[in-house]
Amino acid sequence: MCWRIHISLLVVLVQVFGIAAFTNTDDFVALKSLKDVWNNVPPNWDGADPCGSDWDGISCSNSRVVSITLASFNLSGQLSSDIEGLSELQTLDLSYNKGMTGALPSAIGNLKKLSSLILVGCGFSGPIPPSIGSLQQLVYLSLNSNNFVGEIPPSIGSLSNLYWLDLADNKLSGTIPVSNGSTPGLDMLINTKHFHFGRNQLSGEIPSQLFSSNLTLIHLLLENNQLTGSIPSSLGFVQTLEVVRLDRNSLTGPVPRNLNSLTSVHELDVSNNSFDATDVPPWFSSLQSLTSLIMENTRIQGQLPVSLFSLSQLQTVALKNNRINGTLNIGSSHSSQLQLIDLQNNFIDAFTQRADLSEIQYVTKEERIITAPFLTSLIPHTQHQQKIAQLFLVVQIKCLVQHANKLMTTFKSHGQPVDSVSLSNPTKNVDRYLELNLQVFPSGQDYFNRTGISGIGFMMSNQTFKPPPGFGPFYFIANTYPNFPGLTEGSHKSSNTGVIIGAAVGGSVLFLLLLLAGVYAFRQKRRAETATKKSDPFASWDRTANSGGVPEIKGAKSFSFEEIRRCTNNFSEMNEIGIGGYGKVYRGTLPNGKLVAIKRSQKGSNQGGLEFKTEIELLSRVHHRNVVSLVGFCFDHGEQMLVYEYITNGSLKDSLTGRSGIRLDWTRRLRIALGAARGVQYLHDQANPPIIHRDIKSNNILLDEKMNAKVADFGLSKPMGEPERGHVTTQVKGTMGYLDPEYYMTQELTEKSDVYSFGVLLFELLTSRSPIVKGKYIVREVKQAMDKTKELYNLEDILDPIVASNMAPRSVEKLVDLALRCVQELGANRPTMSDVVKEIENVMEFAGLNPNTSASTSESYEGVKKEFDHPYTNESLFAYSGAFSPTRKLEESDVKGRQICTIVVEVFV
Repeated sequence: MCWRIHISLLVVLVQVFGIAAFTNTDDFVALKSLKDVWNNVPPNWDGADPCGSDWDGISCSNSRVVSITLASFNLSGQLSSDIEGLSELQTLDLSYNKGMTGALPSAIGNLKKLSSLILVGCGFSGPIPPSIGSLQQLVYLSLNSNNFVGEIPPSIGSLSNLYWLDLADNKLSGTIPVSNGSTPGLDMLINTKHFHFGRNQLSGEIPSQLFSSNLTLIHLLLENNQLTGSIPSSLGFVQTLEVVRLDRNSLTGPVPRNLNSLTSVHELDVSNNSFDATDVPPWFSSLQSLTSLIMENTRIQGQLPVSLFSLSQLQTVALKNNRINGTLNIGSSHSSQLQLIDLQNNFIDAFTQRADLSEIQYVTKEERIITAPFLTSLIPHTQHQQKIAQLFLVVQIKCLVQHANKLMTTFKSHGQPVDSVSLSNPTKNVDRYLELNLQVFPSGQDYFNRTGISGIGFMMSNQTFKPPPGFGPFYFIANTYPNFPGLTEGSHKSSNTGVIIGAAVGGSVLFLLLLLAGVYAFRQKRRAETATKKSDPFASWDRTANSGGVPEIKGAKSFSFEEIRRCTNNFSEMNEIGIGGYGKVYRGTLPNGKLVAIKRSQKGSNQGGLEFKTEIELLSRVHHRNVVSLVGFCFDHGEQMLVYEYITNGSLKDSLTGRSGIRLDWTRRLRIALGAARGVQYLHDQANPPIIHRDIKSNNILLDEKMNAKVADFGLSKPMGEPERGHVTTQVKGTMGYLDPEYYMTQELTEKSDVYSFGVLLFELLTSRSPIVKGKYIVREVKQAMDKTKELYNLEDILDPIVASNMAPRSVEKLVDLALRCVQELGANRPTMSDVVKEIENVMEFAGLNPNTSASTSESYEGVKKEFDHPYTNESLFAYSGAFSPTRKLEESDVKGRQICTIVVEVFV
């Protein structure tokens, strides 16, 4: 028996050491050391042959590791000095792993063959080691979006092959280094195309020595630092420049006149500096490639030359808060691309109007804004910021079709497993960059595997994709991909087979058999407990607490705590989307790719137990397009969680207050009112038993991706059984401002209590005001101000300007009439929700609208073409699959059963 064990041991050892021979020993030792200090490494990082076993993210050549690409793998830990053992390494990409922290080791300078060092969007800190200057083969150096501090190492100037240098969005300080005798500097990087240093704490002057005619830069990004002094005139020598961002510094002095030599520049932004008062530079008109001229708060003065507007590529002229005066003349041959001229807070006193342009209505000089083509009416101060933001998006979104086409072509040409892509949610951030969501869909499989994610992440972080003109450069902020098969967190599993076998050789066969038997019995017991729990998820429900009996549910799925934890990435802050008295709300992704919102009660507290029970029971049996769907619940590990469908555009309250960035025209407000009314009518008339919501308010009306209204939050709702038809006497609950006064006085709850709350909601839609502001109640304010003998009932000062400017004021008056009927003192005088629905339908028809058309089809109040409607619709603007069609939207079949890899893209434009 003993000799047989030894023979088996010998065979296994031969196999182990035979396999190890395929991967260089030094490389294996280095990878093993990295694996031991990293969490969440791929499950197949096992065994002694990374090259032969195709470890995820590891590429080899002739038994040597040449590439590590682990973007978006949810890694955590530190990059240890052991990395220097990978002496043949050419590519290191650990991007989008926020858990990768600590300092970058000086030993990284020993990787002499490294050509790409890409650590975008991690948590690295400390100074950038000067040893990076030893990486003479380096082409891509991307350390942006970390927490690096200290100065930019002058040694980087020794990297003669460097093409891409991105140090943006860190905490770097000190001056920009230039060469001095034996000391290198960034002026030596004559082959580098990209200097991205924005959003740091760099100080001192921009060195004149930094620029020369030898430099081949195309992008110079120094925005949002603490730079002082004047713009060096030597900048004009770099005639290859296409994008120049110097905005939001403390630059002084004159604006150099020789910038007229930058004939290739298409975006120039020097806003928010303290330049000397300067006449409008004459070189404006010589920049023939210019698409965006942005010089806000720069103290330029004088009259704009008419030739500026004839530049063929010009799209945006943003010159607000200056001293521009005289007559504005955009000429008869202005650019057909021109979309925005922003001249707020200047001293222009006249506009040369052409017959073929729309009528101009002048307002005060301080509020002047002109849009083109065609010029539209000047808009009031309360709306112009939204108008500017929207026009900025229009300018950029027109290029997104090209962007999606080219992106998909790049994926295919590089063999990535991508079926289609979607670009959506474009917004302008505080840095004046265009942000949009990129969704990538897998091809021929339900989920991306690690190899696919690694390839996509590296393609993006390595700038393999080249965007269309006017869309570059860009960087990506990727979400961690949560659905790798077999993901195990914190795994440091040892693969030391020799130790295991050695422990086994000692006569432990019987012990192992007994252990296996015990494990089997334990697992069988656990399976039985799990099966029991699934069949009765409320077996542990505390019937003695103030939460009523065990919930009675129909069809809602019971999730385990572990399932919820996985789909929220362990309840990460990144997935936290809200908080309230009940607890926090998280965004989650189910294994089938469905997005959900998870409301988690405060652990260990009985607060919310009754609300939890009420929502499960009610929502599990109501199904209507205007009522939020309950996907399931979790009652496990002492947790109470509700899992809803994910509603993209948040609450109506968010849109009315401007928090969501979505503004609502009159058409959309009517459609939202109708959708909400239909949802409440369903609860009153079709649910079995009928349900009184008891907390109708704008916070509880959610807007989906097509701006359809959905009634939400049933924690206070009350079912009306047959014995309770008419009314039920109950403790008063609700929200002040929306609360039915009759219910408050009598404690008798009826369906008409919801009608009162809905009337207040209509006033919110009409005014964009909260029900109670500084002690003033909107219902009383309207009643006191209204005069039915005047147009709009004399309510112009109370109505939202978007509503007051509606082309069919009679439709506004009709909705005011309905709202007043809903808030009658006596419930008997109020209409039913069925009547409310019919009346809103009549209002819509009176306004020339079809009440049965989806909310997403209405045009925004700004009158922008539908295909560029965002942010008024939050639909995916473009989806690509095969031949591109700009009108194609993502259908349910596109995402059903497939997990989406979502990457947030910030595009420098």
